[in-house]
Amino acid sequence: MKKFLIALLFAPVMALASGGAVHLDKWPGSVGDKAALQNGAKLFVNYCLNCHGASYLRYKNLLDLGLSEQQVKDNLMFTSDKIGELMRVAARSDEQKLWFGATPPDLTIVARARGEAGNAGAGADWLYTYLRSFYRDDNRPTGWNNAVFENVGMPHILYALQGEQVRNHETHKLELAVPGQMAQAEYDKAISDLVGFMVWMAEPQQEFRQKLGFGVLAFLALLFVVAYALKKEYWKDIH
Repeated sequence: MKKFLIALLFAPVMALASGGAVHLDKWPGSVGDKAALQNGAKLFVNYCLNCHGASYLRYKNLLDLGLSEQQVKDNLMFTSDKIGELMRVAARSDEQKLWFGATPPDLTIVARARGEAGNAGAGADWLYTYLRSFYRDDNRPTGWNNAVFENVGMPHILYALQGEQVRNHETHKLELAVPGQMAQAEYDKAISDLVGFMVWMAEPQQEFRQKLGFGVLAFLALLFVVAYALKKEYWKDIH
């Protein structure tokens, strides 16, 4: 819990340190789409959890996505045997630092870390644009660069799905040079699902919190009507 609070405290600082302003595409997804979140969880476990942990979330939280315990164990648990365990990466942090030069960050609250004060959707927009903006760059150690996060150390782990993009030096736009396994619309949908899962992962109870908030406001409105009627009834005899 202490580590989580420290990470949350420094999240806005990390967000501001990401570089200059870039155009962000609007994330088209929703945390209310359970099927999309399930697909996003599958993509996250298969592609992201190899290097990045989600160590503030437990596998049992995935049951809230409408999955059964057996489905989680059979399809989403590759580094753990107990559903109550945290979603940690298998590799040790010292090993990762040796391999990559830096330990890949934990992604549990990345959607909130990349957001802005007063704009809860900014983190989702950033992730949605970032994961679709990798391009080939022979000058980088990994062979990849990113139009949103220039000189990023992360390689394009989803290139087999998207294909290989190149940057047009005249227009500075990205163009697909080598097609991937998915068409562009299909890949965009997959990334939307993945981002949706990361948004949900940053606050699994956000949908319940929003519904509870509306319920509380409705109760207070009803209470105001009753209190106002009682006030009128009480004061009518005095006046």
